[in-house]
Amino acid sequence: MDAFMLGVVSSLLATAITVAGGWLLSVRSRQWPVALLSRLTGLGVHHVFPHQRQASQDLAAELTRARWVHVLAGRGNELTRDGFAALWQNAGNRLDNVQVLLPDPDLGPDSWLCRREAEMRRVDLGFSPGMLAEQVRINATYLAEVASHRERVSLRFYDLPNLHRVIVTDNVAYLTMYRQSEHGRDSPCVLARRPGLMYDYALLLFTTAWEHSRPAP
Repeated sequence: MDAFMLGVVSSLLATAITVAGGWLLSVRSRQWPVALLSRLTGLGVHHVFPHQRQASQDLAAELTRARWVHVLAGRGNELTRDGFAALWQNAGNRLDNVQVLLPDPDLGPDSWLCRREAEMRRVDLGFSPGMLAEQVRINATYLAEVASHRERVSLRFYDLPNLHRVIVTDNVAYLTMYRQSEHGRDSPCVLARRPGLMYDYALLLFTTAWEHSRPAP
């Protein structure tokens, strides 16, 4: 009987340890310390996505609730995909405004965009010279066509260090911090909520870039 009880207790203990270990190692549970520290310090960080692409579904949902949207992109590919389709549709109705910043693709080999391309060419053999600028032009053409039908959509070009992707709404901010050896989609993305220091920082990044940008042709 004692051996039986010992076996039952041992099994229960092993199960409890397994469940607790799984909880501690899960992605969701690891965010609790982040959220708690963020609340205590006023940072406002709600979640950290290990890779930007993992934030796409969450971002698409947020865009359906936003009253205004500001985007600073390093290339702009995601702006032409399904996650942003509802945004362009709503830009003529619910949204107050959508402001988009893309890197200036026409500044030549000394631009910050070309420096970012040089970084990518070291880790992605598919990048040929001028390819990144051409991709930006294609995305800019797409957005210019959207803007021609939606007066609340504005597109401008910037020439600043290509270090972040910033998407800010009236409620949240998504801040991707590019790594030199990775594509933006593989870099970590911070989700910050308003109010909070990180949200304010993301909005400042966009506002500063917007003030030093030029209208797209």
